[in-house]
Amino acid sequence: EVYFKNLSKQKQKEVMEKNGNNHKLRVCVATCNRADYSKLAPIMFGIKAEPQFFELDVVVLGSHLIDDYGNTYRMIEQDDFDIHTRLHTIVRGEDEAAMVESVGLALVKLPDVLNRLKPDIMIVHGDRFDALALATSAALMNIRILHIEGGEVSGTIDDSIRHAITKLAHYHVCCTRSAEQHLIAMCEDHDRILLAGCPSYDKLLSAKNKDYMSIISMWLGEDVKTRDYIVALQHPVTTDIKHSIKMFELTLDALISFNKRTLVLFPNVDAGSKEMVRVMRKKGIEHHPNFRAVKHVPFDQFIQLVAHAGCMIGNSSCGVREVGAFGTPVINLGTRQTGRETGENVLHVRDADTQDKILHALQLQFGKQYPCSKIYGDGNAVPRILKFLKSIDLKEPLQKKFCFPPVKDNISQDIDHILETQSALAVDLGGTNLRVAIVSMKGEIVKKYTQLNPKTYEDRLALILKMCVEAASEAVNVNCRILGVGISTGGRVNPREGIVLHSTKLIQEWSSVDLRTPISDALHLPVWVDNDGNCAALAERKFGHGKGIENFVTLITGTGIGGGIVHQHELIHGSSFCAAELGHIVVSLDGPECLCGSQGCIEAYASGIALQREAKKLHDDDLLLVEGMSMKEEEVVSAAHLIQAAKLGNTKAESILRTAGTALGLGVVNILHTVNPSLVILSGVLANHYVNAVKDVINRQALSSVKTVDVVVSNLADPALLGAASLVLDYTTRRIY
Repeated sequence: EVYFKNLSKQKQKEVMEKNGNNHKLRVCVATCNRADYSKLAPIMFGIKAEPQFFELDVVVLGSHLIDDYGNTYRMIEQDDFDIHTRLHTIVRGEDEAAMVESVGLALVKLPDVLNRLKPDIMIVHGDRFDALALATSAALMNIRILHIEGGEVSGTIDDSIRHAITKLAHYHVCCTRSAEQHLIAMCEDHDRILLAGCPSYDKLLSAKNKDYMSIISMWLGEDVKTRDYIVALQHPVTTDIKHSIKMFELTLDALISFNKRTLVLFPNVDAGSKEMVRVMRKKGIEHHPNFRAVKHVPFDQFIQLVAHAGCMIGNSSCGVREVGAFGTPVINLGTRQTGRETGENVLHVRDADTQDKILHALQLQFGKQYPCSKIYGDGNAVPRILKFLKSIDLKEPLQKKFCFPPVKDNISQDIDHILETQSALAVDLGGTNLRVAIVSMKGEIVKKYTQLNPKTYEDRLALILKMCVEAASEAVNVNCRILGVGISTGGRVNPREGIVLHSTKLIQEWSSVDLRTPISDALHLPVWVDNDGNCAALAERKFGHGKGIENFVTLITGTGIGGGIVHQHELIHGSSFCAAELGHIVVSLDGPECLCGSQGCIEAYASGIALQREAKKLHDDDLLLVEGMSMKEEEVVSAAHLIQAAKLGNTKAESILRTAGTALGLGVVNILHTVNPSLVILSGVLANHYVNAVKDVINRQALSSVKTVDVVVSNLADPALLGAASLVLDYTTRRIY
């Protein structure tokens, strides 16, 4: 870590020397509308806070300066930024021709401004037609361009404009790993791409706990409660204006029928917006008692409103990007955001062609609470962007270089602006210890924390939160980007809801426990929970012997006996989440009593607790110790003493282990005859002691058609933690709609 920091400081020093010791980077930030300002403002504040490195010039144009769209330039002034230039560039008409004319007008006015400012670099955001004019002007005037949010995919003409700006820009700041891959595939220089996350998340993730009731009352009325109102924000789709207006009309009809207080924001300035406003007025939305129609809400207040809403509906990118940070339900209508990466809080209504469809979506989503999603950022984007800006060498040639195929497969870390490793926080709740680890995509345990597992629910949950917060903070220092939290715990678990239904006797006060909600709320991360046996199977599927195997079973042999079944590459949970309780397969009608209350379970014979029980019996009868063994007076008898005695020739210990191995083997035979896997993986501390016994029982007792099954010992050092991590890594890296 010290090496990287020193190297970074040295690099910045070299860049300052190359650029001239007294030269500050002159940055021009151009903002066109309320949406792009919400992304640019955190960067502007960061630049303003470091006057020793930067000079900031702010140019305002587009719909910021139009009264019908709220005169939103005022919020820039309220944020105490000096606006250097105001450019009226919007040609009214709100149709396709007006958009083209607006671009042309901006191209006419911008050269004079850029000649006067002479910026070293211009920061341009997103995919609006105004931004295309900015990028075109700067590129033709040999001004370096830093493009924010390139590489993303969505619907309408925005996609084409975004990618056009990408080709004009010299440097790129993207929000997701997929966007980064798209930029590389578009032949952009990997050394000039920064995966930083969305700058607006720097403000979002610190916003939810602020006072919000006064904001809700101001915009929606004093009688409105949290989670009992809707925020609606819908824009025209420029490639199909007629259909988007019809869809907006259906949306308003559905909202009227749904009969909940609704805050409706006016659409943006795109072609078709004038017709959408007409629809609002035709339906009397501005005077309807259930609706509040507004042109603009300040961003700080807007994020409080969506954070505590019962639902957000429309087709704004805000719904699929920013709102996921709060877990607020979202209904995404139509095709405007097609291709965007989204969290599980988003319900897509692609063909919103009837009022009933939209009304049904409202009934499904309203009032729900989803895990918080950090697909688009982790709250640390601005420091990364400022570091990236400081690394720019103005002596380097201005001409862009394109990196044509083949595209790099593996992305290595860049020590000038370090790209984090995608990682998970893994939590393992054992009977004795509570462990938290940072686990990389490759299964490397980067950092691990261990504490004794508290006896009470309150202390246990508090410790989990404390350890997770510490690990998440440390992840930044070890260059890991945390995608979510995976929890492995004993007992029966409902993984869909993240609830521990019933616990084992080894973990007290651990039944009907909702783990997902408090941890997700505290960390602003999605959380997954599953049984420890299932997690061991997931670990094998991703990192161990089960990789690429369609059907296999994992058996954990430790304090208890557990396991997981993978069938056709998917984990089996069962109708009541009780599948793969392999330790409670009965192998004898009159066997020893099990902790579950039954008799003759595998766990009653072969678990660590069962072996300890038999070892104590031998010790009480002075039949345990043999020559070569010794025990201190206060030493607790354990399964390890039984195994040691057997190795030293204690025939009674050998007989107990043989019986235990036979019981486990009979259980495996039952599994083979039930689900017919091609592989059985023995995991846990006792696996090596049982593997040969299990193979022998299969050869003696199994049907000939299953005798060829492979039985192997796991090579994973920490299957519980790796399985918990795979809950996160498998899920978050494939969530693309």
